[in-house]
Amino acid sequence: MFEISPEGFSLGGRPLRLLSGALHYFRVLPEQWPHRLRMLRAMGLNTVETYVPWNLHEPRPGEYDFTGIADLDRFLHATREAGLYAIVRPSPYICAEWENGGLPWWLLADPDVRALRCRDEGYLARVERWYDRLVPIVAAHQATRGGNVLMVQVENEYGSYGTDTGYLEHLADGLRSRGIDVPLFTSDGPDDFFLTGGTAPGCLATVNFGGRPGEAFAGLARVRPDDPAMCMEFWCGWFDHWGAEHVVRDPRDAAAALAEILRAGASVNVYMAHGGTNFSTWAGANTKDPATGAHYLPTVTSYDYDAPIDERGGATEKFWAFREVLEEYAQAPLPEPEPPAPLLPPARIELTEALRLFDVLDAVAGEEVRAPVPPSFEELGLAHGLVLYTGGIPGPRQPYPLSVHGLADRAHVYVDGVHSGVLERDAAEELRDVAVPGPAVGLELLVESMGRVNYGAGLGDRKGVRRVLHTQQMLHGWRARPVELGHGTPERLPWDGGVPRGFEQAGRGPVFLRGTLEVDRPADGWLALPGGGKGYIWVNGFCLGRYWQSRGPQRTLYLPWPLLRAGRNEVVVLEVDADLGTLPTAVETCDAPELG
Repeated sequence: MFEISPEGFSLGGRPLRLLSGALHYFRVLPEQWPHRLRMLRAMGLNTVETYVPWNLHEPRPGEYDFTGIADLDRFLHATREAGLYAIVRPSPYICAEWENGGLPWWLLADPDVRALRCRDEGYLARVERWYDRLVPIVAAHQATRGGNVLMVQVENEYGSYGTDTGYLEHLADGLRSRGIDVPLFTSDGPDDFFLTGGTAPGCLATVNFGGRPGEAFAGLARVRPDDPAMCMEFWCGWFDHWGAEHVVRDPRDAAAALAEILRAGASVNVYMAHGGTNFSTWAGANTKDPATGAHYLPTVTSYDYDAPIDERGGATEKFWAFREVLEEYAQAPLPEPEPPAPLLPPARIELTEALRLFDVLDAVAGEEVRAPVPPSFEELGLAHGLVLYTGGIPGPRQPYPLSVHGLADRAHVYVDGVHSGVLERDAAEELRDVAVPGPAVGLELLVESMGRVNYGAGLGDRKGVRRVLHTQQMLHGWRARPVELGHGTPERLPWDGGVPRGFEQAGRGPVFLRGTLEVDRPADGWLALPGGGKGYIWVNGFCLGRYWQSRGPQRTLYLPWPLLRAGRNEVVVLEVDADLGTLPTAVETCDAPELG
């Protein structure tokens, strides 16, 4: 029996210090889980912690996926086989720098859902349906049933969001009624308003921080004096945003903070022990002002996090510094770390075929929708990708500003078929001096979504365009074609109609490019796109994620070995900024990452 007292944790009547590390199964390919879990053991940890992202498992209402990278049951079996205890932090909300904080995009299109993360009846009804499917999987792995799951989180950092503590009690009751009988917990920042807003009766309160553990634990003790000290997220690194500098933390500084936590007698969860990758379109976003949701900051594809175990699974200087600290608390000699998979040799993958998006819309786009004002991505049933909005400006009239309101997140603008500029959320949302010399001009906006905000008041971030104005006049009468981007997108492309390299052909808009990677055997690598601007890359139909070479800081994408097969491998690139003259001619394999 796993028990909690003011003095700490115990299992089977014996004291147990939780030395945990965060590793998210959904950011690592299943074939790599065993290696990454053994690396946690080698660093000196006895427990692994993971979130559960609702939106990954229920991509559309009532449609569930627990296969492949989403196979939670298989992952929990792997944690036990690795000799680790487990802490599970299920939805509804996880933050985690993950798309919409783990909440499904389709909640934003559901007319019965009026509010998120509170006792809104429509929202809770969808949570109940999801818990009916999720909770039995977790319950089967509890320590009370012979498994290794010791604790389950009620909700994540709720004190950073709201004050409906009855909502937390409702979630706790829902977990209990579905068979969770191990201790429940909450996790929040150590300030009083975080803890008073985010804790729930009968649930262990834990705190999240990156430094000054004495102050954090003192803050916890003032609010919950009978709870043992545990840092549920010790932030040993940090994540990156597009256009910002790459964030790192000195290994010795992080190790000193870890040592201070442990000297205080506390348990800890290292966040992240191994970060992994935001594959496909799963990277989230933040805002400079969490209180208002202003100033949008999309997260990069890599979730390396400057963690002790890097994105490829290798031991870093921080790994060895942490191992030195953790060895003092180990019950037995630590196993030696295992090397990651071999690396691909440097190579150049020529992109020999091309298809322009606007030429193949019928193959890759959904049905056209007509509406008086531009429909949102959510109204179009689109999770992420592109929407081509087509309308017009009546005339004749003199030059006036063309402004786009509620742009989320970036738009290429075409006036009478001519590329006229790029607009960005929180940056340039207006083209100046757009004239209509004749009766009318055609207007097209190709809007691309980035990650939905995952933290603070910006949660529930809708994508698309709210309205378009020419001077003060709203433009009506729109057609919209959605193009979903994610795993499997290249399968819809009619390559038989592709043109060979030599991009002199007339055309406009984004370009799909294709090449072949030949390998003797599967191995790890990083892919770089010299000459590229912004877009997406797929290997054998699997979307590695977004690239943004023209902005950075990340310049390479991690290519895990399980995606490859001996012989020929298909590489497809979608260059969204082709109209800006950025068009890669090749993809290069590299033997080291460039994260900034």
